[in-house]
Amino acid sequence: MRLTVPRPRSLAGQLFAMQAVLIAVVVAGYALFTYVSDRSQAEEAAARQARAVARSVADSPSVLAAARTPDPTAELQPYALKVMRDTEVDFVTIMDPRGIRWTHPDPRQIGQTFQGHTERALRGRTFTETYTGTLGPSVRAVTPIRDGDAVVGLVSAGIRVEQITQRVQEQLTALLGVAAGALLLGAVGTYVVNARLRRHTHGMNATELSRMHDYHQAALHAVREGLLMLDGQYRVALINDGGRELLGVAGDVVGRSVASLELPAPLTGALLASEPRVDEVHLTASRVLVVNTSPVSGGERRGTVVTLRDVTELQSLTGELDSERGFTQALRSQAHEAANRLHTVVSLIELGRAQEAVEFATAELELAQALTDQVVAAVSEPVLAALLLGKTAQANERGVELVVAQDSSLDDGLLPDTLPARDLVTILGNLIDNAVDAAQGTVRARVTVTARTQCPTTGPELVLRVCDTGPGVDPAHAEAVFERGFSTKPAGPGGRGLGLALVRQTAVRHGGSLSVAEADGGGAEFEVRLPLREPGTGGDVPAAAPAVTGAGGDA
Repeated sequence: MRLTVPRPRSLAGQLFAMQAVLIAVVVAGYALFTYVSDRSQAEEAAARQARAVARSVADSPSVLAAARTPDPTAELQPYALKVMRDTEVDFVTIMDPRGIRWTHPDPRQIGQTFQGHTERALRGRTFTETYTGTLGPSVRAVTPIRDGDAVVGLVSAGIRVEQITQRVQEQLTALLGVAAGALLLGAVGTYVVNARLRRHTHGMNATELSRMHDYHQAALHAVREGLLMLDGQYRVALINDGGRELLGVAGDVVGRSVASLELPAPLTGALLASEPRVDEVHLTASRVLVVNTSPVSGGERRGTVVTLRDVTELQSLTGELDSERGFTQALRSQAHEAANRLHTVVSLIELGRAQEAVEFATAELELAQALTDQVVAAVSEPVLAALLLGKTAQANERGVELVVAQDSSLDDGLLPDTLPARDLVTILGNLIDNAVDAAQGTVRARVTVTARTQCPTTGPELVLRVCDTGPGVDPAHAEAVFERGFSTKPAGPGGRGLGLALVRQTAVRHGGSLSVAEADGGGAEFEVRLPLREPGTGGDVPAAAPAVTGAGGDA
């Protein structure tokens, strides 16, 4: 037989049951306390009533006068019965000092001995007690009848315990009605509160909520992507480890406004925007981020969910892919050109002009070798030399002459480990691509590249300068050209305005600077200055963050 384990109640259901039981226990406890208290108060009230009746009867002159007659019963019995009816006591017994009854509710008991204690009354004191007599258990008072200082009789008035219990039960019935109403009202209120709680917890029990919280925390800190949640006032409500790393924030930022996180202005604007943002690319000091924002659904504005993805490496691969695509196109063009020249050499030989064929081929080799020697002589750094040769071929295919300035000098092994060649490719590749784009189509289109080291008073530094013969940069846009998204060219499939932003990002990350000015003879001159390590001192420039390569960018 298979046992079915009941599913745990929802958290709201558990709270409702607990609150209902708590209210029931409180009401029941209060009812019991009230019952006991009321019974005690009822007994005390009965004792006071019996005492008052007994004293009133004992102080009556007619009672004292009747006690002096030979037959007190004749006058006192009707009087005692009348007093019982008027005061709602169960008995009024008048007796002589020996305890022989003169009156009793049951006439058969007249002349019999009073059942109870009379010693203190005979000494002139009034007292009350609970005693079981001929009418059953009762709360009674016994008091003396005085004739001067002499005790000539006793009066006892009492109320049966059964009558007291009946009174308390009537009060208890009313109390139970009130308690039931309180319990019902409490249950309705608890149900309303827990119905609202059930909606907020989606009917889950405490175990499920605890498990969900554990999963939430594990997932929050496990994912590499950044997650940022903002409340309705654009304050940080939640941020995971990935978000802290990608945004470069430290410490407790929960509760702080986005505007106080000191993020780049375009990124801050995207986070503060009321409309959703989809796959927007933003730059921080060391990263390229893809940002998506989505407002939290609801009537009023409840907040915004922001996801952050690091595409620094992706941008690096994209830049390398663009460079490789450019190199491939250049090689294809060069191969086509080489085939034409080879056909020329073959044709000269077939025409019997071997000497002209040799001279033609030798001249082409000398031209190619001269270009290679020029670049390698100026820049011995292998990666930069290869970049310049490739960019020279690309520029040549687009009708632009790319030359290396004569004052260029960059020996192999001079660059410190903190300045990787990939970052230099990012800087120089983007600047050359922008310069070729600007110079293309102009008269005597030329791009001049300078790469050298110098030692000013601030310490050794690497200077990378790229000049073009294009239209130049409008002074009004001298600062805007470095912002992501600014471009003077039509937007392509991947967007524009990222190249110079990447160059500045890389330069600033290494403690350097990027500036633009008017080149000699017109055009634009972009200059990057990067600090270098002092030879032999062991001093390093600030540690570099992950490189962002992006040859093929634009301004």
